[in-house]
Amino acid sequence: MNFWLTVFRQVGRNLRQTWPSQLMTLLTVSLSVLIFAFFYLVYTNMLNIGDKLGDDLRLIVYLEEQPGPEMQEQLRRKITNFDEVEEIHFISKEEAYDRFIKQLAQNKDVLDEMPRDFLPASIEVVPLKTLRGLSQIKLFSDYLAKLPGTIKVQYGQEWVERFYSFTRLLSIVVLLSGNLLILTTVFMVAYTIRLTIMGRQAELELLKLVGATNNYIRTPFLLEGLLQGMLGSTLGLLSLYLLFDWIKMQFSGPGLLSLFDFTFFPYTASLTIIGVSILLCTVGSYTSMQKFLRI
Repeated sequence: MNFWLTVFRQVGRNLRQTWPSQLMTLLTVSLSVLIFAFFYLVYTNMLNIGDKLGDDLRLIVYLEEQPGPEMQEQLRRKITNFDEVEEIHFISKEEAYDRFIKQLAQNKDVLDEMPRDFLPASIEVVPLKTLRGLSQIKLFSDYLAKLPGTIKVQYGQEWVERFYSFTRLLSIVVLLSGNLLILTTVFMVAYTIRLTIMGRQAELELLKLVGATNNYIRTPFLLEGLLQGMLGSTLGLLSLYLLFDWIKMQFSGPGLLSLFDFTFFPYTASLTIIGVSILLCTVGSYTSMQKFLRI
């Protein structure tokens, strides 16, 4: 009990004596965690949006002629030869016309002079989630385009490519910001501990001479790193939550963003970020001690 009481007193003393550098380190750790967590939060929400949009993703195969029952069965077998799919639906020219009428709603009068069979027959193919990846969807589209009697294949290629390009870019940004978090936390904490050690070098040598153990000397510096990691990451995540809550309130009305349910990190992810930050700051403190504290 006396050991830990003395250790905590030493930690408090170190923090008071070097508070400018301690404050700078705390803000740096908080900012690093905020930057990393921000991009990671955007990335995870974009993945969730991609899953929801993917639920409505389907490939439309336009045909030259409306296939009969035997041809439909052949086309069905050829489609499933590529991979299993959730659904294959053959749409006749008349059914395509009826759908178009519903889409026009009040403007359906423009089709009064048009024949009911002027739209091409088509096949709606709903792929499995295993085919949700952009590369697989492209391969599937190329395969369907080679089916007999196919005019063209559509699946919203432009927005799919843009969406997945954006998510790939976000993944790179998350990786870079993660590296920034590692470098800044380890460097800043190590630098702060180094300043503390240099300022107390004579005192630490005296403590060693009077019989102080290595654990007694090292523990306060390790606790400083631990506190920097815990407080800095908590402050960074709290700032991000307040920002997230403010943005959500600003866009809570009708609009594109209201169509999607944006969520913050679950407790497990938040605790993981805090735990990793604590580990990095403690490692920074330990490496600085090993280099500048000769005990």
